[in-house]
Amino acid sequence: MLRIIRLVLLMLIAVVGLVFAVLNAGQVDLSYYLGVWRAPLSLILVLAFALGALFGVIACLGMLFKAKQEGRRLHKTLKLSEQEVTNLRNIPVRDRH
Repeated sequence: MLRIIRLVLLMLIAVVGLVFAVLNAGQVDLSYYLGVWRAPLSLILVLAFALGALFGVIACLGMLFKAKQEGRRLHKTLKLSEQEVTNLRNIPVRDRH
C-alpha cells in the first residue's frame, strides 16, 4: 500500500514538473563571470536544484563519516562488553557456607 502511495506521489510530482517546464519554456539569460548562457527557465531551475542538492550532500559527508566511525567504535565496545558478561557468567559461584 505504501509503495502505491509513493508511486502515485512520484507520478504527481513528475506531472507537476512537466507542466511547469511546458508553461515556463521561455528562454532566459544566465549571466556569470565568463559570459552569458541562454537556456529555458525550467532547465536553469532544475540545474540550480541539482547543484544545491549536490553541495548539500558534500557538506554532510564529514558528519556521515564521523557518525560511521562512532558507530564502529560503539559496536567494538558492545562486543567487548558482551564478551566480558559471557566470561563472568561462566565463572563458577562459590558459597561461603
